[in-house]
Amino acid sequence: MEQHIARELYRYRENSNEAAFAVAAVEKIYTHESLTFNDTVACEVISKWKTGLKEDMDIRSDVYVLSNGCRKSSDDSDDYYCEYTPGCKMSKVLLHGTLHVTIYEVDKLHGESGGPNIFGKLMANIQEAVGVGEGTPKLYATIDLEKCRVGRTRMIENEPQNPRWFESFHIYCAHSASNVIFTVKDNNPIGATLIGRAYMPVSELTDGDEVDKWLEIMDEHKNPVASGAKIHVKLQFFDVTQDRNWAHGIKTAKYPGVPYTFFGQRQGCRVSLYQDAHIPEDFIPKIPLANGKSYEPQRCWEDVFDAITNAKHFIYITGWSVYTEIALLRDSNRQKPGGDITLGQLLKQKSEEGIRVAMLVWDDRTSVDTLKQDGLMATHDEDTQNFFQGTEVHCILCPRDPDGGGSVIQNLQVSTMFTHHQKIIVVDHEMPNGGSKRRVVSFVGGIDLCDGRYDSAHHPLFKTLHSIHHDDFHQPNYTGAAITKGGPREPWHDIHSRLEGPIAWDVLFNFDQRWRKQGGKDVLVNLHQLKDILIPPSPVTFPNDQETWNVQLFRSIDGGAAFGFPDTPEEAAKAGLVSGKDNIIDRSIQDAYIQAIRRAKNFIYIENQYFLGSSFAWKSDDININEIGALHLIPKELSLKIVSKIEAGQKFIVYIVVPMWPEGIPESGSVQAILDWQRRTMEMMYKDIVKALQAKGLDADPRECLTFFCLGNREDEKDEEHQPSEAPEPNSGYHHAQKNRRFMIYVHSKMMIVDDEYIIVGSANINQRSMDGGRDSEIAMGAYQPYHLAGKQPARGEIHGFRMALWYEHLGMIDETFEHPENAECARKINEIADKYWDMYASENIESDLPGHLLRYPVGITRNGDITELPGTTNFPDTSAKVLGTKSDYLPPILTT
Repeated sequence: MEQHIARELYRYRENSNEAAFAVAAVEKIYTHESLTFNDTVACEVISKWKTGLKEDMDIRSDVYVLSNGCRKSSDDSDDYYCEYTPGCKMSKVLLHGTLHVTIYEVDKLHGESGGPNIFGKLMANIQEAVGVGEGTPKLYATIDLEKCRVGRTRMIENEPQNPRWFESFHIYCAHSASNVIFTVKDNNPIGATLIGRAYMPVSELTDGDEVDKWLEIMDEHKNPVASGAKIHVKLQFFDVTQDRNWAHGIKTAKYPGVPYTFFGQRQGCRVSLYQDAHIPEDFIPKIPLANGKSYEPQRCWEDVFDAITNAKHFIYITGWSVYTEIALLRDSNRQKPGGDITLGQLLKQKSEEGIRVAMLVWDDRTSVDTLKQDGLMATHDEDTQNFFQGTEVHCILCPRDPDGGGSVIQNLQVSTMFTHHQKIIVVDHEMPNGGSKRRVVSFVGGIDLCDGRYDSAHHPLFKTLHSIHHDDFHQPNYTGAAITKGGPREPWHDIHSRLEGPIAWDVLFNFDQRWRKQGGKDVLVNLHQLKDILIPPSPVTFPNDQETWNVQLFRSIDGGAAFGFPDTPEEAAKAGLVSGKDNIIDRSIQDAYIQAIRRAKNFIYIENQYFLGSSFAWKSDDININEIGALHLIPKELSLKIVSKIEAGQKFIVYIVVPMWPEGIPESGSVQAILDWQRRTMEMMYKDIVKALQAKGLDADPRECLTFFCLGNREDEKDEEHQPSEAPEPNSGYHHAQKNRRFMIYVHSKMMIVDDEYIIVGSANINQRSMDGGRDSEIAMGAYQPYHLAGKQPARGEIHGFRMALWYEHLGMIDETFEHPENAECARKINEIADKYWDMYASENIESDLPGHLLRYPVGITRNGDITELPGTTNFPDTSAKVLGTKSDYLPPILTT
């Protein structure tokens, strides 16, 4: 058979030009009626075919399907893979676990005489000095799983023949790959020059043995480079099932926390969890907890007001936005002395009392006088700085500066496209029992101290426009929206936390690092001078306290935003940081999510402003996935977790709540692009799930394994409502939303709950911007109560109470099935309620207020996992915006992912 194929190949070669030969030969193999290949033979034939091509002509075929199961990669590389042939050298293998890699050195990169001569070195130095040409060699190496970048060394200068890195990498992976690819490049000001690539077949790693070898460096046509250079690497793969915590949750109170992180886990802490900026007194869900206790909701902005008001020595704040004109207290039933003051006046007042007030507010570089003072993001950064000008408040507008490790273009992208997104407050606070001693208390989460954030669990659209939201009307989804034109306002759902104990000092250290990097003058309080007053980092609970917490701080940040990061890769690795091309990155938020998902036993509940990522696993029919770059693992980790549970015959479900659309004009290119990425992410996950269900012969609804929701509200008209003096433009989306008395509740939360025993709360979205570490700066905490773990009995501590309170807020009810989210009965119940509420929300008729806010996310799922329009819902209600989004032809993916 192979001889017959060879004859066909040569016959076509004699009668065709190079391109025609490539296409025709493969088509002949594929369509020849007398040939039936098994996968292994097909791989061998393709290999021989490629060899024959390279001997006589250097071309690339765009033919994708070669034979049964063997296909060309959906990019322009020379890589082939066989999906269905285990052990085939070209097979793509799922690497789900942790890959340990060490890159040692490259030998003979330019041959015996390939290095630059004296004149060459002189020219290189001149080019370097004036910023033109290639300059001196700056060599670095990267690690890719196929086309997915997972590691990068520092740059080595002036070692053109034998660069030595000796760098080690701890890589979480959830990728299908046939090769681990090591690429050697020479950096230059606007990019990098390819020197060559070396390939380690994944099939040699799957048994878990350590592999230490020299790999040949190949050129772009996969021929050995002229010098015969090799790269020395060591690899070892640890499958996820080898992790002792895989699918076991937190087994004991001795769980040490997420490994390889900058901040370790702290014991003896206290955590307060907040849903929304305020909880009114009529929000009283009856939620029983362990030890005969009941859940008691906390009030975020009341606690923030008290913390700032009672501070005696320092108040430190970071924010994406801080607006001086907001009032923290607005509930007429819960007034406090001095509570009618604005945030700006409160901070001024405290600084005049001699308290050190320091603020780092993101500098939105679009908010300049020549453009528009509000800026494209309307963060009020210029207003805030002007308000505090000439006062004792130290307010620094803080741009997202690059760390200098990237190219000119990459540095420009960081400074213009990305933000400082951390939202923290750190104060000195009184001791619980009074006295003269002080302690550190910190706040971390998703709520900025700015306009549009004050809301309660009721999320009104119209009924508060004459009162608490009259001077805080927020509606950025319609052009020209204003209080004078009436509602609906955009309701705001968010999650925050207060941290006490040693963990609060970690938040303080984060502020100190950021201030020393970008704050300018050294104005922070010298803590050594407070040593007789300020309690040092120490537990605030006894070891046997049933309500104690273990908490760990995580970040997405790099050396461009934090002072004091190590200079060398070795020191960075010891500090739990990731080294890159002359930059150091803390990417521990993504690591925390990955670890928590891998530990999960029963269910996961997520609320997040965005949900997109794992683009390496998206369908590539109409996009080049290599250009997307949304490489973080969270969506793929979730789908692989669900698949593992289906294969094991165990109950498991993931509930995800996102906004109806990302904030902004829903028809705009950026919003539609993000919705398109979201659809592709959802589809990737559902295809994994459907394939697993079918393999087990199950006809289950995939929404009982993974289900997406959004939040919305609809209000009947009340007599005492605000009466606008103007009207929206006729037939506009604003006009229709006002007429139909409905609008989405904007989900701004950044939270994940696992098995009711572990929670992550912070500022980080589930997108590449937040999870990358080198893009938006972020902060989060991960916490659990060691006496309330999900063992033989379900966890019934504060995290359980918090989830139940959130579900009460969203569903308007509590049901006993909610106690066990992993059960199919619970999934069906919640999906049925959400479907009903969506129908009521989307209906042309208004009968009454919506009884709850949880709505089905309006998409359909086919039997093979494709995401489609929900019948009758091409566009979101009251808009012309497509629910499935639209691929952008002009916005760079780095901006919208």
